[in-house]
Amino acid sequence: MTPKDVLKFMKEKNARMVDFKFLDFVGIWQHFSVPVSELSEDLFEEGLGFDGSSIRGWQPIHASDMLVIPDPSTAVMDPFPETPTMSLICNIVDPITKEAYTRDPRNIAQKAEAYLKSTGIGDTAYFGPEPEFFIFDDIRYSQGPDHGFYYIDSIEGTWNTGREEGPNLGYKPRHKEGYFPVPPTDSQEDIRTEMCLVMEQVGIQIERQHHEVATAGQAEIDMRFDSLLKMGDKLMWFKYIVKNVAKKWRKTVTFMPKPIFGDNGSGMHVHQSIWKGGKPLFAGNKYGGMSELALYYIGGILKHARALNAFCNPGTNSYRRLVPGFEAPINLAYSSRNRSASIRIPMYSPSPKTKRIEVRFPDPSCNGYLAFAAMLMAGLDGIQNKIDPGEPLDKDIYGLSPEELSKVPSAAGSLEEALAALKKDHEFLLKGDVFTKDVIETWLEYKKEKEADPVRLRPVPHEFALYFDC
Repeated sequence: MTPKDVLKFMKEKNARMVDFKFLDFVGIWQHFSVPVSELSEDLFEEGLGFDGSSIRGWQPIHASDMLVIPDPSTAVMDPFPETPTMSLICNIVDPITKEAYTRDPRNIAQKAEAYLKSTGIGDTAYFGPEPEFFIFDDIRYSQGPDHGFYYIDSIEGTWNTGREEGPNLGYKPRHKEGYFPVPPTDSQEDIRTEMCLVMEQVGIQIERQHHEVATAGQAEIDMRFDSLLKMGDKLMWFKYIVKNVAKKWRKTVTFMPKPIFGDNGSGMHVHQSIWKGGKPLFAGNKYGGMSELALYYIGGILKHARALNAFCNPGTNSYRRLVPGFEAPINLAYSSRNRSASIRIPMYSPSPKTKRIEVRFPDPSCNGYLAFAAMLMAGLDGIQNKIDPGEPLDKDIYGLSPEELSKVPSAAGSLEEALAALKKDHEFLLKGDVFTKDVIETWLEYKKEKEADPVRLRPVPHEFALYFDC
C-alpha cells in the first residue's frame, strides 16, 4: 500500500483510531493511538515524536526525542479494540539526522535483507518459525527479600487429577504425552482455532495448529514461511493475537521457554532458505538433497551458534530448556530427519522448492527480527568463507557413548556463556552495518545488568530444600 492507499483503506473500514506499533530493543511491542483525523500522507514521511528514553535499551534521557515513521505496507485492522482501529507497524528514526535508528530491531532486519542482496548470493531469505507456547488458567509469582515463588495452574495440568473440580472429569495429558491427543484430552482445540482465524484476518497464512508434548496446555501454531522482515512482523502479530485471544477466554499465554519443571519446554524451530530470481538455492545433489551453498550456510550457523544463542535464546530461562542429557537440541550437529541434531534437513518432500534447513535451538522468547537477522548473517558468513559443516550426524545423539558425545560441540549452557561468546564472536554481524558495535555493546550490557545479574543474585525456592539444613 501507498500512504494514499492507507487513507482510502482506513475510510473503507470506517476506522476511528489509528494504532502505531513498534518494537523495543528486547522484543516487546509498544504502541500509542491517535484519532484518524491526525493521519495524513505527510505523516508517513514526517513521523510522530515520542520519548525514546522510556523504551528499554534505547536513548539516554538527555537525547530522548525520537520519531516513529509508519510503514504503509503494514496497514491492517486491529482485531481487538472495541472501537474500529487501523494498525500500522512503524520504523524508528532519529529526528536530527533523519537516519534509521540503529537499535530499532526492525531496522536491523531491513539492513540484513539489503545486505543479502548486496552480496549477490541471493535476493530473498525465507523464514518459517514454529513458536510453541503454554496456555495457562492462572499464573502468580512474586520475589522479595523475604520470599520468592511462582504458582502455575491449568485445567489440563496432570497434577490436578485429584483436585475437586465439581466434577473433575480427568482427561489431563500426562507429562510428555500431550502430542496430538484428540479432545477431550486436548481441551484447547477451539481456542487455538480461534487464534488461527484471527491471524488470518491480519494476513497470516496458517499451516496447522496442534497440542504440543507437555501437560498443562502446551500448544503450537505454524505459520507459512515468508521473507525475513515480513516474518518478523508476523511473529509480533502472532504473539499479540495469541495473548489477546487467550485473555478473551480468561486464560493467559506465555512464550517463556521453560515454565514447568519436569516436562518439555517451548522451542521455536526456525526453517530457513535463500532464493534468487525466484529459484531456490538450497536444493542440490549433496547430502540430504542440499546444495553446496546450503551446506556452507549450515557451516556458518554451527560455527557461530554459541554467539547466536545470545539472540536466539536471550533469557536466563532459555537455558532451563537447553540442558544436556534431555531432548533439547544443544548438540551442534546437522542431520536429515534426525530431530536430536540442532540443525535438521526436513525430508518431507523431494521438491527443490521445499529444500530448507531447520535450526532447532531458538526459543520463542527471542526478538524475531534480531534472531532471524543474526542467523542469516551467520549463514552468509558460512557461504562467503566456505565453512565446512563437517560430517552429518545420523545417529541418535542421546544414544552416543560419552566418548563419542565429547566430540560433538554444544550450545551455550547459560545466558552468561552466550553473552561471552557474542562478545568474542560478532564480526560476522557487523558486515554491511547490519548490527552495529553500539547494538552489540548495548545488548551485552542490558542482558547482563537487567537479566543475568539479577537472577544470579537471588535465591530460588529449591535451594532451601537443598541447603537450609546445612
